Amino acid sequence: MTLTFNELRELKDSLPDGTMHKIANELNLSVETVRNYFGGSNYDKGESVGLHFEKGPNGGIVTLDDDSIYKLAKKIIEESKN
Repeated sequence: MTLTFNELRELKDSLPDGTMHKIANELNLSVETVRNYFGGSNYDKGESVGLHFEKGPNGGIVTLDDDSIYKLAKKIIEESKN
């Protein structure tokens, strides 16, 4: 999956409070790993999650090897609207 870095940050900023922990628990990941997915860089406590950055407009292009965190985040946002 490919999107701009700004789109990824917008998704993160749209998440309700506590979502990082919810995603981490549901996907059996550390919270820091989920934060790294959204642009964090704490690799002492979290892991890399297959993000590839390419410089460009709108913060550059981000390619996601695994979109499971992305899909779950979108689902949580949709559920919070209802």
